[in-house]
Amino acid sequence: MSSEVRMSSVRMARENSVTEDSYTENLIGTLLAIFGNLLVSIAVSIQKQSHVTLAGNKDPRQYYYTKTWWSGLMLMVLGEGALFVSYAFAPLSLIAPLNAVSVITSSILGFLFLREKWKAQEFLKRYILTFLGCVLTAGGTYLFVTFGPNSHEKLNAENIVKHVIGWPVLLYLLLGIITFCLVLYFYKRRNANYLVLILLLVALLGSVTVITVKAVSGMIVLSILGPLQLSYPIFYVMFVCMVASVVFQASFLAQASHLYDSCLIACVNYIFSTTFAIVSGAIFYQEFNHEDVLHICMFLLGCSMCFLGVFLITKSKRKVKAFEPYVTMDMAKGIPTIHNKGWAVQPDYNGSFSYGALQNNDSVGPVTLPVNQERSASPSPVSPYQSSELKKD
Repeated sequence: MSSEVRMSSVRMARENSVTEDSYTENLIGTLLAIFGNLLVSIAVSIQKQSHVTLAGNKDPRQYYYTKTWWSGLMLMVLGEGALFVSYAFAPLSLIAPLNAVSVITSSILGFLFLREKWKAQEFLKRYILTFLGCVLTAGGTYLFVTFGPNSHEKLNAENIVKHVIGWPVLLYLLLGIITFCLVLYFYKRRNANYLVLILLLVALLGSVTVITVKAVSGMIVLSILGPLQLSYPIFYVMFVCMVASVVFQASFLAQASHLYDSCLIACVNYIFSTTFAIVSGAIFYQEFNHEDVLHICMFLLGCSMCFLGVFLITKSKRKVKAFEPYVTMDMAKGIPTIHNKGWAVQPDYNGSFSYGALQNNDSVGPVTLPVNQERSASPSPVSPYQSSELKKD
């Protein structure tokens, strides 16, 4: 009887130690991911400020000759390194949604770099969505970090090979390849240049990227701390897949940036990439196998709050085209009309002669403007249109 009690106490002690180690590794990975996202956001802001300064001062130097740009590059490398290492410690489903930290930091830094004075009413009107989005994203981040998965295993070559040849992973890869080929066919052959399709390709590649990044990062960290894992072929297979998926991701993102607004791309890409990363972690690394329903629901609630928060932040960042007044000539009366109501895009005025029209009317013959013969015969140099005759919208 005493031996059974002793064995149960030893088993409980081992489970407690494993749980404590898991929480410690989760904390290390989470802090590294937050730190990395902060550094990347600061680096991008510094490099952008370098470009803006050169353009404002009409400096003929290239951007790579400035110290600020190189400082931003060094911070970006350091931040990406911290993100890479974080995958070795925390679950994949916990690291992927933390990209929302980068969105929050970018919005705050963008506000600080504006250097504009706003009245209280104008400030609230312009930044209320950004503030609400930051609050929702911060609350969602707290929820999914607190209730996120806590499963850990040593990412050695044997365990990774076991995951790769498992039927859930093979089925997931098969469905992913079929979906990717179908979407790519419609995108390339059918000219379906929809943002959803392009970013769906990016997210499918991103699911492969995060799986391989976690495997490569875990094997490198394990090789530093314990037995060497770099001599196994699976390491190089994962490394090649990681590099290839990153390159193709960047290519599709570049194509999307030429067609759509960057804020819209950032919002949709965050939602798609995070969703596919969580699904990949759940299938490949089985991160939710030992989680109860309450923790899973709270984790999904936190992710949903982050999705909504990022949407509000990026929505408030979308720029409206500046308005430039223009003049049209009324064909019936020959009276110029000044349009100054603030429309962002000049409308099409059929039957009128327009200055600065957006339409290409090269195929249309020149229009003869009606001339008042009596006034044109007058020797007075005064303009035939008096201020009272000018029409306004």
